[in-house]
Amino acid sequence: MPGSPIVLERDGQAWDGPSGPAEGPREVEVSIVMPCLNEVRTLESCIRKARRALDDGGLAGEIIVADNGSTDGSRALAERCGARVVDVEVRGYGAALAMGIAAARGRFVVMGDSDDSYDFSNLMPFVAKLRAGHDLVMGNRFRGGIARGAMPAIHRYLGNPALTLIGRLFFKSPCGDFYCGQRAFRKEAIAALDLQAVGMEYALEMLVKATMMGLSIAEVPVTLSPDGRDRPPHLRTWRDGWQSLRFFLVYSPRWLFLYPSLLMMGAGIVVGAWLMAGPRRVGGLHLDIHTLIYCAAAVTVGFQVFSFAVFGKLLSIATGLHPRNARLERLLGPGILEAGLAIGSVLLLAGLGGSLHGFSRWADTRFGDLDPFAMMRIVIPAALSLTLGVQVIFSSFYLSLLQAQFRRLRGGKA
Repeated sequence: MPGSPIVLERDGQAWDGPSGPAEGPREVEVSIVMPCLNEVRTLESCIRKARRALDDGGLAGEIIVADNGSTDGSRALAERCGARVVDVEVRGYGAALAMGIAAARGRFVVMGDSDDSYDFSNLMPFVAKLRAGHDLVMGNRFRGGIARGAMPAIHRYLGNPALTLIGRLFFKSPCGDFYCGQRAFRKEAIAALDLQAVGMEYALEMLVKATMMGLSIAEVPVTLSPDGRDRPPHLRTWRDGWQSLRFFLVYSPRWLFLYPSLLMMGAGIVVGAWLMAGPRRVGGLHLDIHTLIYCAAAVTVGFQVFSFAVFGKLLSIATGLHPRNARLERLLGPGILEAGLAIGSVLLLAGLGGSLHGFSRWADTRFGDLDPFAMMRIVIPAALSLTLGVQVIFSSFYLSLLQAQFRRLRGGKA
């Protein structure tokens, strides 16, 4: 299978042509990184396309194959074709890319799968965008063209568009193809993101973190061809789809916690207040204290989820997962404990007052039978107020434990 060797670099320096340097070695500008796991059928074609693109563009570059434990001769083939091979012991798409990128000597890195589905000869549009000042340049297969048989219909018309839409909504990303595996970036900018995923989520983490951290992102059209494998792809439709959705939710406390909590509390408060005056009819439905109980539960659970939203956002900022938020830091600055204690105390007093009022009503009957519908309209809001008061007080104490971390952030040490 392998043809004549392709000389790419020597002693860490880029060489201009396949037979040696034209004007001596130059510093590497572009590193092309290909993750590889048993791709012997297609790897040589990918390397040769990449080499031609470097030569045609007059680019000082290198080609790195991040081998993830191939057993079919891919590693030896890559070396014969002149690529630099990086052995990656930790299994996973993300692990292979991370090691290959870490080993790259170029200022710019272009990544793409080594199954010949992406066209490595389409290099200069990526480089031009990077030279223009962008930090991350995403390929877009829907703008460039998807060949027949290159992408399963469920991915092309449902999975990819739907998950990309969710990603754009959650993170306000400008990208129209979240899952394109061909992309380029400034190595220094992506290294600062401290990417952690070792699996397929690595590419998503790169885009999401780049968006949240305010990096400059651009897109270029790319084509997708059927891969040249003689085996099924590593992707699993439903498993990978769920992992993507889970990733989006974990990285977005706003959509996972905040918006659902506000919806639950808002609905509980509005409907509960409407029912406090007495039973209501909606069409053929008769709503009374039973619905009021569920309204109180919605407010209680909603507040708990709201607390998770605040805690999750703070921890995300403290750990570097999210960028700093000046408005949130001001709201949670000095005095947050005292403010929380004051609000919680007011709620406790209100709940205690309601409870005493109910007890007084009971005493008026000499502790006899009461109208349950009338009493529950007193007891339910009183119990809700007591519960929220306790939650607010203890949540405030927990937030105060996080203040030291944010004082460190505000001091510029993070």
